[in-house]
Amino acid sequence: MEPILQCSSLTKRYGSKTALDGVSFSLERGRIVGLLGPNGSGKSTLIKLANGLLTPSAGEIRISGLLPGTETHAMVSYLPERTYLSDWMTANDLLKFFDSFYEDFNLDKAAQMLTHLGIQPKDTLKTMSKGTKEKIQLVVVMSREAELYLLDEPIGGVDPAARDYILNTILTNYSENSTVLISTHLISDIERVLDDVIFLNQGQITLHKTVDDIRSEYGKSVDALFREVFAC
Repeated sequence: MEPILQCSSLTKRYGSKTALDGVSFSLERGRIVGLLGPNGSGKSTLIKLANGLLTPSAGEIRISGLLPGTETHAMVSYLPERTYLSDWMTANDLLKFFDSFYEDFNLDKAAQMLTHLGIQPKDTLKTMSKGTKEKIQLVVVMSREAELYLLDEPIGGVDPAARDYILNTILTNYSENSTVLISTHLISDIERVLDDVIFLNQGQITLHKTVDDIRSEYGKSVDALFREVFAC
């Protein structure tokens, strides 16, 4: 089966700065993958390239064998690092918007998750805390029946209790035929849900292994190895 995500000598430059430098790897289906690295390592750039928001300077990136474009947008569900939702929208407005825009959006699933969060349909985003906004944004992203979920810092701005809810939402709302790529620097919080990890530093991949292999080969957790490699 075609890898859900494949990069071949992928390079992205911004003027004289190289954000990604000849990156090559592939991701299989049915995995939760941590994209880990210090700030400025190229994580968000890679995710934006996969989502078709940026174009490569060299090399290529493919989603299920296809270059990013209209066809791949139907396969990819993207959570950006920053909240993009309009404050005037109600929870119900948001669900209706996603339901009308994406054929694979599961309206019933989204409504059930919002009920679990105690969010009323007529609640506006303006009245919600930052953590609640991030949770509602994740809910709509994970309510799509996508093949690839690209999550850029999904737990960066929320409290520990909210992080548990978000991680459980990710675990319970993706299928065995889809893959989740999570960019984060909060490794200890997400390590328990990861199957594989990619270390990215200065635009280059320095490690790509399963979590089990890391624990057996290095005798330590992903978080401990990351802190050792990057001297955090």
